[in-house]
Amino acid sequence: MTESVLTSKPTVAFNANKFLTNSANAWFFIAVTGQWIFAIYVASFYGGATLSGDIAHWNKVMPHGYVEGDIIGNIAVGLHLLLALVVLVGGPLQLIPQIRSKAPKFHRVNGRVYVFTAMILSLGGLFMVWTRGTVGAEIGKYSISLNAILIMIFAALAVFYAMKKNIKVHRRWAIRLFLVMGGVWFFRVGLMLWLMIHQAPVGFDPKTFSGPFLTFLGFAQYCVPLAFAQLYFSAQESKNNQFKAVTAMVIIILTLATLGGIIAASMGMWLPRL
Repeated sequence: MTESVLTSKPTVAFNANKFLTNSANAWFFIAVTGQWIFAIYVASFYGGATLSGDIAHWNKVMPHGYVEGDIIGNIAVGLHLLLALVVLVGGPLQLIPQIRSKAPKFHRVNGRVYVFTAMILSLGGLFMVWTRGTVGAEIGKYSISLNAILIMIFAALAVFYAMKKNIKVHRRWAIRLFLVMGGVWFFRVGLMLWLMIHQAPVGFDPKTFSGPFLTFLGFAQYCVPLAFAQLYFSAQESKNNQFKAVTAMVIIILTLATLGGIIAASMGMWLPRL
């Protein structure tokens, strides 16, 4: 009887760990698919307008994206969009273990490009938001600025722990960096999920694009993903199988919500503009 009980415990623990890992992998797969759909949209819409010479077409989606006569500002916006494509495509590749183990040189080179691009994007975002403003309420400047600051801090910490050869901590900061880098994407997915659920602009004025919900979403776009990541890290470290299982269920719910937001954003915002 004693041997039977003892030999059953590792099986339960293994299943709980596997359930947790699989739920996180499912979310990651859905999220990356959604980000790459967004990347295709950015390349098609903004790249197409640029190649056709109709840069003013940017303003149909990004107010003040193109300002006649402001050469430096327009170049900054164009570079920002180009670099956004780099991180949307290259960022997720850094978190795939098979790539890291089988192509370590690519992982290192892509990681350097990713971090450098993240820094440039953050500085460019700060320049754009404080020189050209942002859509909606004034508080949007602060939520975007905090996002940019977090990106730079997390990028620095990811590099620091990589240099220290502390791969476990490095990977966690890399995950956090990936999440805050996706702030713009999370905002769109969250907004479209909200509209899909309510079938109306509840909590904000669509004309002024301001209101309590958008104020909340402006900070939640990176704070909420970071909170879920911390929950996942805690569950990984925990020896409580129930905690692992509950966390896995929470991540599954998050995955379904993310999928719903991606579908809503794709059908309502991205695909119609391709």
